[in-house]
Order: sequence, then C-alpha cells, then structure tokens
Amino acid sequence: MTTSTPQEAGPDVRAELARLRDSIDNIDAAVVHMLAERFKCTQQVGHLKAAHQLPPADPSREAHQIARLRSLAENAKLDPAFAEKLLNFIIAEVIRHHERIADDAGGGTAGTASTTGPTSETATTGAATTTGAAGTADPTGTADTRE
Repeated sequence: MTTSTPQEAGPDVRAELARLRDSIDNIDAAVVHMLAERFKCTQQVGHLKAAHQLPPADPSREAHQIARLRSLAENAKLDPAFAEKLLNFIIAEVIRHHERIADDAGGGTAGTASTTGPTSETATTGAATTTGAAGTADPTGTADTRE
C-alpha cells in the first residue's frame, strides 16, 4: 500500500477533507466554549464552598458525575473510559483551583491535595492529577474553578 499527501489527492478528496476539517474546527471551538462555561460555574461553586468552609473535593459528587458521564458516553457511542479520563482531568483541575480559592479565603486546604481528587480507578492512570496536568493554566484564565 502506498500513501500520498493530501495535495496529491484529487480535487473531490481535497474538498471533502477540507469540509470535514472545518467541521472538526467548529466542534473544537464549541468544546472550548462549553468548557469555559463549565469552569465559570465551578468557579462560583468554589467561592461558595470557601465561604462556607466546605472541602474542595466532594468524592460522592465526583463518583456520581463519573457514572453519569460514562452512561452519556455509552449512549453517544463514545468510549466511556475515554470520557471518564477526560472528566477526571477536569475534576482534578477543579479541585486544584478550589484549594487555591480556599487558601485565598483563609481556609488553608491546599495542603490536602494528596488526599483529594478524582475517586475512580482511572484517576491513578495518569489521566489526571490533583495538581493539574504538568501545571496547566486555568482553562478560563480566572484561576478559580470547581465542579
């Protein structure tokens, strides 16, 4: 089997490839905007928790969310393990930022990072950590988030 570059393909193939890539680009933009909206909500949750001295992590809520997302993924014909890894990554970032909010509010919970985080088994696969992925920046640029 030989391979060719997109430039070597016929005009119909190039047009279809461009159409599909445009769709992917639009979907990527929608995903980013939806994540930004989600993180705006989690920021509000983080401030509410800090104001009432609630812990940054909520393992029962996280477990419920993971189960719900796995079910949604199955119904959408998306690999549930992939969906769970993605949610665990998001949860870890949210917890990290909630710890920062609590510290800023004087709650001093950032030292609990080793005992908080996603509660499912995939949390230990490297898909997510309570410190974020290699120190990633806040997805919204606000530095305050929580599920």
